[in-house]
Amino acid sequence: MRLRDVGFGDVGAYIRMRCDPAMMVDLGGPLPPEGMAAKVERDAQSAIEGTQWIKMIIPDETEPAVVAGTVTLWSHDADGQEIAEIGWMVLPEFQGRGLGKRAVRTLLELAREEDRWGVVHAFPAIANAPSNGICQSLGFRSLGEEDVTFADRVLRTNHWAIDPRTDLK
Repeated sequence: MRLRDVGFGDVGAYIRMRCDPAMMVDLGGPLPPEGMAAKVERDAQSAIEGTQWIKMIIPDETEPAVVAGTVTLWSHDADGQEIAEIGWMVLPEFQGRGLGKRAVRTLLELAREEDRWGVVHAFPAIANAPSNGICQSLGFRSLGEEDVTFADRVLRTNHWAIDPRTDLK
């Protein structure tokens, strides 16, 4: 497995992840495909500028065109405080192989190596057992349940936090 920056050609992967009812079940339902090209363009530009780490998960280096999902690390305002947040998605045919956990670990290791982002937060839906399991297994600490807004939808989540410099297992 390897990670690469999102690129302008990743619209198809975004549509498969963000517009699919099953993929978006814990995120309030599918998003409309009409906005995906613009979303990829904004994300690719952010990746080029380095303001966000938006990575495509490539499961097999010998097949670089095959994308298994994404892992993203960015900062944003949360109740008046700037926080770093990590999120990930893995397409159904690649789930259960440990790719999500390896991708999250890889990005957190990069954050530690570059001494960037500080404490990193994750907000998986309370019903998303695989993503909550990734947080627990990598050394995130639970900060309880919390409502968060994603794509204009309020979601009930578990709030996890990790300092990659000291807590990453």
